[in-house]
Amino acid sequence: MELIAVCCVVGVTSIVVSCVWRVLNWLWFEPKKAEKGLRDQGLDGSWYRFMFGDLKEMAQMTIEAKSKPMSLSHDIAPRVFPFFHKAVNTHGKNCFTWMGPKPLVHISDPSMIRDIFADYHHFQKARGGNPLLKLLARGLVDAEADQWVKHRKIINPAFHVEKLKHMVPAFYVSCSEMIHKWEEMLSKKSSCEVDVWPHLQTLSSDVISRTAFGSSFEEGRKIFELQTEQTELVMKAAQSFYIPGLRFLPTKNNRRMKEVDIEVKGLIRKIINKRVVAMKTGEASNDDLLGILLDSNYKEMKQHENNGSGLSIEEIIEECKLFYFAGQETTGNMLVWTMILLGQHTNWQTRAREEVLHVFGEKRPDVDGLSRLKTINMIFNEVLRLYPPAIALRRMIHKDTKLGNLRLRAQTMIQLNMLFLHHDHDIWGDDASVFNPERFSEGVSKATKGQTMYFPFGGGPRICIGQNFAMLEAKMALVMILQCFSFELSPSYSHAPYTVITLKPQYGAHLILHKL
Repeated sequence: MELIAVCCVVGVTSIVVSCVWRVLNWLWFEPKKAEKGLRDQGLDGSWYRFMFGDLKEMAQMTIEAKSKPMSLSHDIAPRVFPFFHKAVNTHGKNCFTWMGPKPLVHISDPSMIRDIFADYHHFQKARGGNPLLKLLARGLVDAEADQWVKHRKIINPAFHVEKLKHMVPAFYVSCSEMIHKWEEMLSKKSSCEVDVWPHLQTLSSDVISRTAFGSSFEEGRKIFELQTEQTELVMKAAQSFYIPGLRFLPTKNNRRMKEVDIEVKGLIRKIINKRVVAMKTGEASNDDLLGILLDSNYKEMKQHENNGSGLSIEEIIEECKLFYFAGQETTGNMLVWTMILLGQHTNWQTRAREEVLHVFGEKRPDVDGLSRLKTINMIFNEVLRLYPPAIALRRMIHKDTKLGNLRLRAQTMIQLNMLFLHHDHDIWGDDASVFNPERFSEGVSKATKGQTMYFPFGGGPRICIGQNFAMLEAKMALVMILQCFSFELSPSYSHAPYTVITLKPQYGAHLILHKL
């Protein structure tokens, strides 16, 4: 009996020691080994702090930065990305920081960035960290390797230029409804103050509802409201130290995130089921994104005799969630910063309006005319430089990899600080923080000297599939706004860019609208 007891004690002790060793290895020895490897290669960075790394300082600096608005300047990095801005200024453009026990290597060299974009097999989307982030959007944005190739092939037809042309009438209807609301506000006065931000969010939501699902904003409203709530919940979770298994605890935040996820999927499933039934009876149109996606998926499955070649219903639901999320976020954000900048720099607003009136007069905008708007193209390029929707991109390497003169260990995360590159004085000159669309007068390639340092929609094979969709919608909206209104910043406008997944105006976008 004593021998059995001793064996049990030894066994339990061995298990405890093994667990303690694994935890210490994860939280201390491995990070310190990674830190030494990075410093030995000449990279500077913050010193690793047990378990939390830089997370506490990062959260504290973010809260402090968001506590008050900033001056009316386009030098927004210190407010939007305070910790990383300080780190890069302290340790250099290529440096490292810590996301808990994982090193985060910041890369600013254009040739390295080009290599990262080109090789999506080695440099994959960063899947480390809190898996709750996947509740926001998966689908194409989250797929890797062969899975990504399959998703991209099936989804591509939905974003073909010829298909997008058929969606322009839906863009027009949604824009007209927003314009009409603004005209009603001005019906008895020559000007009025309007916070255009919620209106532009509704516009982009309405557009994605019509073009993706052939429905109105009213039908999709609940999905957008739930997705917005989910964004706030997930970002709150992402800003805390991630402990494996923590998401399974029945906390209030965790329970609500799961409830929202189930409800959103249920609502989208109903839309898909109705469409599938309509397709079988020959009553459905396949001119919207969902119809094109289902048709493309059906053809892929038929061609390969359903040998795992198509998307499952769960995968289609995730792609639809992504349609809703990305479709609303990108265009709405691009338009709000465009109006804020044109409200501040009214000389460029005048130039844009003159071009619009020259091309369209008071007529309804069409695709051919939208493609000829050089000044508005320049303006959008400059807006996306100063206020990109996503301010950074992350990649994860899953095996030891060489990048330029660096050798990076497996499980290293890489961050491309788009916002810093877009504002870099060494790249853009002394006026890097000045709104100057003229820098794009000869196109993006000329402005960037052919280097990979401007990528508002990402780059390489994984460049945003919805780029043309977003630009076409934004052009339609801006043209119609300029045909009907002039505007300037209101005295009550507070300049406070901040990021919740994408870059947004924290206190709205208060403008003075004038009816033309």
